Amino acid sequence: MRTIPLVDGPVELRGALDLERTPAGVLPRRLPAWTREQYQDPSVDGVTMMPGGVRLVFRTDACELELEVLTCTGQLESDDEPRPAGMLELLVDGVLAGRRQAPVGNVLRMAGPGTEQRLIPGEPGVVRFTGLRPGMKHVELWLPQQTPTELLALRVDGEVRAPLPDGRRRWVHHGSSISHCLEAEGPTGTWPAVAAALGGVEVINLSLAGNAVLDPYVARTIRDLPADLISVKVGINIVALAAFQLRTFAPAVHGFLDTIRDGHPHTPLLVMSPVSCPALEETPGPTTSGPDGGLVALGDPHDVDAGALTLAVVRDELTRIVAARRARDPRLHHLDGRELLGPDDVGGLTDGLHPDADAYRRMGKRFAAHAFADEGPFGRGAAAPPPA
Repeated sequence: MRTIPLVDGPVELRGALDLERTPAGVLPRRLPAWTREQYQDPSVDGVTMMPGGVRLVFRTDACELELEVLTCTGQLESDDEPRPAGMLELLVDGVLAGRRQAPVGNVLRMAGPGTEQRLIPGEPGVVRFTGLRPGMKHVELWLPQQTPTELLALRVDGEVRAPLPDGRRRWVHHGSSISHCLEAEGPTGTWPAVAAALGGVEVINLSLAGNAVLDPYVARTIRDLPADLISVKVGINIVALAAFQLRTFAPAVHGFLDTIRDGHPHTPLLVMSPVSCPALEETPGPTTSGPDGGLVALGDPHDVDAGALTLAVVRDELTRIVAARRARDPRLHHLDGRELLGPDDVGGLTDGLHPDADAYRRMGKRFAAHAFADEGPFGRGAAAPPPA
């Protein structure tokens, strides 16, 4: 077996915008290094290290390959075992060729959600894929979307070359945990990955679980990325955290879109409102978990008249904002999130908020049918250059 360099070699690490050098290897992050000084909340740092949509891409004639990794997962003091580290999935020429459970490495132990964490050091593990067909092939090795994963070594029993350009458009998406899809059955089962496969595009998933709150550094990151298609899913974290009032929400949306447009003035840009979430439809946040683990809204519906936000208010505002801007920005589009997961689908919400694996796949199919249709916002004619 040959060891292949993970940095400055033929392997492309797509979906990661920063590679942090660690004592063990390299840790993919989904926001650039410069953003770290602009947030203090450790939850932001944590979700940027979760490699949703990050994959190693290369060509090889190998019939066997192995990836050595050091994962980091959590464990409540009341639980007997750490949380599973998720799945690694191998695609060969675009077809799923293998799935392996990621090994549990480091463990962050805590008394409960939001409490102080203690690091229990673990050991690296090796994931192997064997029986690949002979001959040169295009390989994508997707990392678990919910688990920080340090990459220590890639070993193969053949030659490795850089991937060839394939002409696919690049779609950059930003959203909340409902786009990060921690509950999906694997990294290619997230709804953005499902939609990208059906639409024949390559997705960069900048979704940050619990942290889609129109942060300016995210807008600047999107502004500076090469992109043929862009989508932004807005609302659920803003309402759940009571992060804005009506007075401040609309200017923040405008500012976020203005920043993206500074770098992508004519790129198709789709603004998506929240999917259905019964607890927050007519009741403002903040939120907590109830005795059964379900989502509970703590706000007072009477405060809506004074500017408190609910999902219904957010949807109305996003509809209004996009309609107003479209007069000078015809490549700006809107999609009501309930078209992806509506009131009839809430049985697929595991905790009243997060879709289950089947619901995520259904969302991906519905998004693809809407966005990548011939006349859809991401249809082939959508990226035509502006008139001279």
